[in-house]
Amino acid sequence: MCLILFAHKVHPDYPLVMAANRDEAYARPTAAAAFWNDSPHIYGGRDLEQGGTWLGITRSGTFAAVTNFREGAGAKNSSRSRGELVASFLHKKQRPEDYVARVHGEAGDYNGFNLLAGDLDELQYLSNRGGEPTVVAPGVHGLSNHLLNTPWPKVERGRKIVTELLRSRSQELIDGLFGLLAERTIAPDNALPATGVGLPRERVLSPAFIASPTYGTRSSTVMLIDNHGEVVFVERSFGALGSPGSSTTGRFALEIAPTSAAA
Repeated sequence: MCLILFAHKVHPDYPLVMAANRDEAYARPTAAAAFWNDSPHIYGGRDLEQGGTWLGITRSGTFAAVTNFREGAGAKNSSRSRGELVASFLHKKQRPEDYVARVHGEAGDYNGFNLLAGDLDELQYLSNRGGEPTVVAPGVHGLSNHLLNTPWPKVERGRKIVTELLRSRSQELIDGLFGLLAERTIAPDNALPATGVGLPRERVLSPAFIASPTYGTRSSTVMLIDNHGEVVFVERSFGALGSPGSSTTGRFALEIAPTSAAA
């Protein structure tokens, strides 16, 4: 996952509004979003190479997502998949605060990551390139391949558009979020970060939706949780150079509904 934009306890009807793009090598095998056969309480896509996921939610309302931290030549091989961080949280019943505290103690086992882990009451953020775990305050936030709310062009533009879209409801909101995730505008050179991959690569990676010969946006996802505990999880998949693939929509009620409306 390389771009996550989300409104946490802001929208009057949806305590959580999340829009995310997963960027990955086209050759990496992936299963579309569904309830998992071996863990039927988990809903999300699945990495068939390592068994983890980049974004998922459970019937009890725990959810998590992960992005890589871009490090250029500084990245090292790791025996542990970052998708494991999401899957492990979803498999077990545990408070987000307790889980990220445990992960913080094992963070050196992974290449650079950003992890969001939450439930209907709290949302935690942890990066193994950014210090201690923190509670995410209510608001509109963005996360790409640096720390939470780092002002990269697609993060800043994404937060602005999400804020505007929060005036919308239901299908108009979903359509607007997918429109945002589909943007392919390359940021100007003077706005690009320097993450060690070189200027040509920074340009390729700067849009919300990435399309290159071997690597790009594999899926776009919009997930909404409303005040009654109803989940809408829409995923659109893509092939090489952004060619359209399958689309799936999951709608289900949580076993435990939210206890309060948005702030």
